[in-house]
Amino acid sequence: MKKAGPTTFSTGEATVNEAPRATVTDGNDPRTDGASGEESRDETLDALFHGRLKVYQSRRGFRSSLDSLLAAFFVTVREGDKIMDLGSGNGAIALVLAALYPSLSVVGLELQSGMVDRAGRNIRLNRYEHRVSVVRGDVRAIERIASPASFDAVVCNPPYRTSRSGRLSAEREKTVARHEIEGTLDDFVAAGAYLLPAKGRLAVVYHAARTVDLLQSMRKARLEPKRLRMVHSFTASPASLALVEGVKGGRSEIQVLAPLVVYRRDRSYTAELKAMLEGKRI
Repeated sequence: MKKAGPTTFSTGEATVNEAPRATVTDGNDPRTDGASGEESRDETLDALFHGRLKVYQSRRGFRSSLDSLLAAFFVTVREGDKIMDLGSGNGAIALVLAALYPSLSVVGLELQSGMVDRAGRNIRLNRYEHRVSVVRGDVRAIERIASPASFDAVVCNPPYRTSRSGRLSAEREKTVARHEIEGTLDDFVAAGAYLLPAKGRLAVVYHAARTVDLLQSMRKARLEPKRLRMVHSFTASPASLALVEGVKGGRSEIQVLAPLVVYRRDRSYTAELKAMLEGKRI
């Protein structure tokens, strides 16, 4: 059985591989709480932050990407916040937030039962049961899952494509994660607005080509966009992702931040991206 290797991320234009090799627990470590700490035929065990964080991912189904890491670093976090991760997948955003901010509690909401199970194992593997949990549920029925205004911040990486755009994957897990089949952008944003009190924050990572759709959706839900940052693989390449944070009931004015660039010209990481991959708060 193969132990954890470096995580592979994708920005949509280029692939980003974490440079440092990971050091992980072995299968006999009781801290894994039933998880083997090793890869299997159906899953990989990937590492972040020099092995301080481990994540099981499906080999053929949905795999967390650089998008999740960027969203976790982008959201505004305050001491003791309670955060909801909508469409949490394998739990990557929730786990990165927990690793970065020891005072946080995070709840992941995920529709697909296979990923709920995997996220639960990832939580136990990293020993975050006391601060991170995952719930199976549908963003379109958020009222059945949580009380209104019950979270300080919400973060999400919603499906980028409409149900009619792009090629649908044969893997159901990928299709639901990538396409608006089980929830549209408006559904995710509306769920975020429901969960937040006045001045609560919603942070979203989304496809750059649909930035206008995201801004319109947030305003419609009374989540005023306040921070915007575009993500580029290289300085001269078009933006591939947009990071947007809105405030519930906020005033009309947005701060457009400096672009986030993943690679230098020689394809080495920029200093900011390298710091993120090493788990350094910026």
